[in-house]
Amino acid sequence: MIISGATHYISAAKEGVLDPKTYLSSLMRKLEPHARSLNLFSKINENLEAGKGGALHGLPFSVKDNICVRGFPTRAGSKILEGYEPPFDATVVERMRTAGGSFIGTTNMDEFGFGTFSTNCAFGAPRNPFDDSMSCGGSSGGAAGTTAILSHHVALAESTGGSISCPASFCGVVGLTPTYGRVSRYGLIDYANSLDKIGLMARSIDDIAIALPIIAGKDERDSTSMAQPELSISNELIGSIAVPEELISAIHDKRIIDMFSASLKKLKEAGVEVAKVNMPSLRYSIPAYYILACAEASTNLAKFCGMRYGAAWNAYDKMYNEFFTEVRTASFGVEAKRRLMLGTFARMAGYRDQYYMKALKIRQKIVEEFKGVLKGFDIIATPTMPLLPPLFEKITEMTPATVYALDFLTVPPNLAGIPQVSMPMGYLDDLPVGIHFMADHWNESKLISVGRMWEHQMEYRFPMNLEGSP
Repeated sequence: MIISGATHYISAAKEGVLDPKTYLSSLMRKLEPHARSLNLFSKINENLEAGKGGALHGLPFSVKDNICVRGFPTRAGSKILEGYEPPFDATVVERMRTAGGSFIGTTNMDEFGFGTFSTNCAFGAPRNPFDDSMSCGGSSGGAAGTTAILSHHVALAESTGGSISCPASFCGVVGLTPTYGRVSRYGLIDYANSLDKIGLMARSIDDIAIALPIIAGKDERDSTSMAQPELSISNELIGSIAVPEELISAIHDKRIIDMFSASLKKLKEAGVEVAKVNMPSLRYSIPAYYILACAEASTNLAKFCGMRYGAAWNAYDKMYNEFFTEVRTASFGVEAKRRLMLGTFARMAGYRDQYYMKALKIRQKIVEEFKGVLKGFDIIATPTMPLLPPLFEKITEMTPATVYALDFLTVPPNLAGIPQVSMPMGYLDDLPVGIHFMADHWNESKLISVGRMWEHQMEYRFPMNLEGSP
């Protein structure tokens, strides 16, 4: 059984066994060399102040580099935002601070979230604590790697098409992506507005259960978070799980399939009905996702042009097309340029109906298929990723199309906006493999319940534990 690091920390702080200020000072000394060698942080908070009281009692939390932190460099993994320090906290950061959380730094990521392996970060790729020659996953790679080495910690991360689940799987931690709109996006540097969701990573599902109610809920500054059912976390009976044939049949690593089959057998033995289902529209999810996400990204990133936003450029004697082109050519990475061009093409008047409008129709069909299956089942389950964490040298050999296709397990629930959680399923070659649970909209409580059931059957492994016991 997994013991909640957050619960342990908070109890010790409440009882006076642990002094948060002393503990955090010691933690940061131990963390810094590992964080630097693994390149997990965009910047460590050198002026750390221990949070006081509240529900978290000084519990350390990290923040993905595309979530604004007041007076702290927030660059979204891009050179075009070098030097930017937001004058405000994102709502999620504000709520964590108010609850007594201690902000320890911003974590590295793919530029603006564009990637599966965090290799598109302008400041260097974070490295997997299980093997530093391998990827942490993306785009929230730094958040997952940090969580893998810190037991008393939660990470604020963000997902567009699997950017929480993928790195959670590669780093052997728990990553929960909530329903779209459950958590305020105010203060998030957008990738794709209709897809972006701020979520959490931790070492256990109970750590997630502690932090999720703190960051969830209405926010007048974000219209997408206004109307939602109240978040109520309780132990729910999970009686049935569906397994989509279309996703499982596309996984080529037999070892992952065998491990997933063994995991389903454990759940059956625990009294859960497991059945295969057909969801034919899921085979179109990758092209639909990349058309929609890139179209939204091309509009969101238009403002980073070197005038009001983005890298400062002093060549004001040039015509505006030349000025903007030079700024964006120098400051955006290769993958960002690729997605901006793809998105701009898909939105052009001559191609909008041919690509963008068709992608919207496919997205609606995918939503309907998920809703239909989840009327008859509590949970949908698949492996999280179709491969183990890859070596960096292997990633360089992959084409962009190959990399995009690897997201076929995580993209569908993100297109549908349903909640999902990746949890460690087992280990192959001493590397973690994830299992992905999905529930209907606003049913995060079911994910936490199935997560607790799963953790009764599973022993996690971590590459290191810097803190020791509080």
